[in-house]
Amino acid sequence: MKSSIHSILAFAALWIFLSPAASGWDYEGHCAVNQLALASLPTNFPTFALTPAARERIAFLAGEADRWRNVPEELSFAHASNPDHYFDWDLLADFGLTPQRLPLFRYDFVAQLALARAACPARFARLDQLKDKTHTGELLGLLPWAIVENQGKLKSGFAYLKTYQAYGGTADEIANAQANIVYVMGVMGHYVGDAAQPLHVTRYHHGWTTTNNPNGFTTNYSFHAWIDGGFFHRTGGIHAENLAGKIRSAKILGDPLKSSDLFKQILEYLAGTHQLVEPLYQLEKEQKLSPENPLAGEGRAFLDEQIIRAGQMLGDLWFSAWQQAAEDNYLREQLQQRQPPAKPQ
Repeated sequence: MKSSIHSILAFAALWIFLSPAASGWDYEGHCAVNQLALASLPTNFPTFALTPAARERIAFLAGEADRWRNVPEELSFAHASNPDHYFDWDLLADFGLTPQRLPLFRYDFVAQLALARAACPARFARLDQLKDKTHTGELLGLLPWAIVENQGKLKSGFAYLKTYQAYGGTADEIANAQANIVYVMGVMGHYVGDAAQPLHVTRYHHGWTTTNNPNGFTTNYSFHAWIDGGFFHRTGGIHAENLAGKIRSAKILGDPLKSSDLFKQILEYLAGTHQLVEPLYQLEKEQKLSPENPLAGEGRAFLDEQIIRAGQMLGDLWFSAWQQAAEDNYLREQLQQRQPPAKPQ
């Protein structure tokens, strides 16, 4: 068994070398999330998003946010985008915060962190500025805000598409609006997928690396890459069509008249993922994430369920944006001005 463990860790190390650092699921996993979300949509969902070409584009865009991370020299871009991939849920208490006290606005949250550090500087370790080139080390991640903000973009897209369709938009305008919707659908799926990967909602994202490790969980840095894709690769890959039978029809999320309602539901989604951090580490400890183990099926089922869960949430978000989008009032006024004046009787 020791030799097989060593081979697994070597494979995981190679996986890290070949994959973007700290990505949530590899491209295959993110594609599957978007494909499962598509499977949840009703047949009367706008057909432009359900064509073979659109489905292929939406699946491809699942990896877009990780592609952005492959230009590390663009420090301002990394500063703005990298924190959207994670949220260290179990560090909230260190800042005197609870999930119930999290604000709807991302920069209010950043301010809360800064105020907590200023009030009790001795509580927080000083960062090595040479290692924190993107100036994100003092953040806990901004993943829940990334999800709700992208949902806002999607609702906006459906709003102006509906307005173009109702008030005489040109064929090109309608086509461009549809293309924008497909783009946002695909990109936002990445963050919903990240939020279902337990190692993206904990301080223990690359092994249980602190001295507080009473259960003797792995401290191996490569554990993250193994969960993102290495284990899937060694156990047959991910095939969305084999998981689609567990997807229900999409449903409405959030009350559009209550601005914080969807944010609360997204936090509940992340809370559910955070509850799986220790069970995931326990699976590794019991070697149920080792392909050679006869009990590896338990580990595979655990991770498959998270892919399904992400696809379900994403489909619900897409469906909700379509259903809840109102007309774009400003655009409607502009389009009405195009109409020729009525001829006198």
